[in-house]
Amino acid sequence: MPKALIGFVRFVEALNYRVGRMAMYLLFVLAGVLLWSIIAKAFGRPPLWTQEMAQFTMVSYFVLGGAYSLQLGANVRMDLLYGRWSVLKQAAVDCVTVFAMLFFLGVVLYGGLDSTLYALDIGERSRTVWRPYMAPIKIIICFGTFLMLLQSIAYLIRDIATLRGVKI
Repeated sequence: MPKALIGFVRFVEALNYRVGRMAMYLLFVLAGVLLWSIIAKAFGRPPLWTQEMAQFTMVSYFVLGGAYSLQLGANVRMDLLYGRWSVLKQAAVDCVTVFAMLFFLGVVLYGGLDSTLYALDIGERSRTVWRPYMAPIKIIICFGTFLMLLQSIAYLIRDIATLRGVKI
């Protein structure tokens, strides 16, 4: 395997590892937001921002952790047959099926970038009482999708290397 491809795989996996590990701490942010909401409601002053902020935090956690989940192999798979196959057969099947994932992530990223540019252009806001800007969460979604796309490409390179008998 060319050194550039090996370097690409290592860079992508190191990046996704760091982003995924940082994203794990968003659960503490989510817990803090929800705790604040509970305490504020107990004192009769429910804040307007907590529900939507909790949603944004959960989306960020989910999307930024997606590539890390792919890297760890924690993604959902139909394991009825796959788990019984040899490593070479798994790599061969993954080399074919990864294109469906690449297509899906490409479409999501294309639509996400279009939506993000629109949100930045007009200053789009949520239609709730709090009315936060939508561009920041859309940028996070695009970034997380891009990381998943990179991780999928890294997986394809790794599977090709496995089929060639090279370990990355």
